[in-house]
Amino acid sequence: MRRFATKSLVAIPLAGVLLVSGCSGKQGPSDSLQVVANPVAAVAAVSPVAAKKPVGQVLAEPSSVTAVANDPSTRTLAVALTNPPSLRLYSLDDLTAAPRTVALAGPVEHLSVSPGQFLASVPTKSQIAKITALAGHVTELPIKGIPSAAITVGAQTYVAVRDRKEIDVLDGDKVTKTIGGQLYSADDILTAGDTTIVLDRLRTAVFRVDVAGGTVAEGLRAGDGATNAVADSYGRVLVTDSRDSSLLAFSADPLLMRQRYPVPGGAYGIAYDAQRNLAWVTLTSSNEVVGFDVRGGEPVEKYRFATVRQPNSVTVDQQTGHVIVGSAAGEGTQVISP
Repeated sequence: MRRFATKSLVAIPLAGVLLVSGCSGKQGPSDSLQVVANPVAAVAAVSPVAAKKPVGQVLAEPSSVTAVANDPSTRTLAVALTNPPSLRLYSLDDLTAAPRTVALAGPVEHLSVSPGQFLASVPTKSQIAKITALAGHVTELPIKGIPSAAITVGAQTYVAVRDRKEIDVLDGDKVTKTIGGQLYSADDILTAGDTTIVLDRLRTAVFRVDVAGGTVAEGLRAGDGATNAVADSYGRVLVTDSRDSSLLAFSADPLLMRQRYPVPGGAYGIAYDAQRNLAWVTLTSSNEVVGFDVRGGEPVEKYRFATVRQPNSVTVDQQTGHVIVGSAAGEGTQVISP
């Protein structure tokens, strides 16, 4: 039986917690997280030609899919496409109906959701696009630098800015606070309970962010190549380690690694079904998506399905449990009914 390791497989001083000063992004002798001289962010493993027919329904798309997300409040699915840069908005209740297409200034890297609205990072145009789910109205928020991800927290918007290694806090369209320190790269941002977490792919680490205090707090090594993260219903952050092909679980407050579980096949995309306590992980080396029950002390595999090629993105319809996978190889959007 495969079991979680309760500690990281990498030796980390200070009980695995990093507390250092400075934010230059350069390796130093006191840096307990950096284990190579020239860090490179992990990416999705390149998928082979699919050996099995994708399960479920496949919606044809005109180009590659970079991100998928859904808004439960309006029953809307958003699919981000590369060419032309756009969002396709589908009705989750009738996926056979023609989608609405919303043009965007550039390709989307990351999608998040707040009720009635999608937030899309458009790094090549240094902006966050806010798109209303029903009308498809676009509001562009200019960001200094390369925004990698954004989320809405109450009335504010938090933006992870990759090249500046910082988090911008916006009230409306105005930056009211900028938070930096310790990060080599700010690649994703999310909340677990009341705790804000930023994912740093270059350091392959997660950090707690003290938004009120305006600081990046303690950090922990997240495997050998952390790529994507999602919060679950238990105040934890689930992270895919694409180099070591594993699933990691961290409690957010306090920030501690709780679980590490091998998931062979090139773990990359991740989504969480809060209604069924399932973490869905895409495997780009094997063109699969796997559903794990994460309620216990170790994940239990419940589902495994063949997917479209290069399944880099995934989302879950919380109402129906349908799993939606996007192909970064131009093979469409797949809808699976577990």
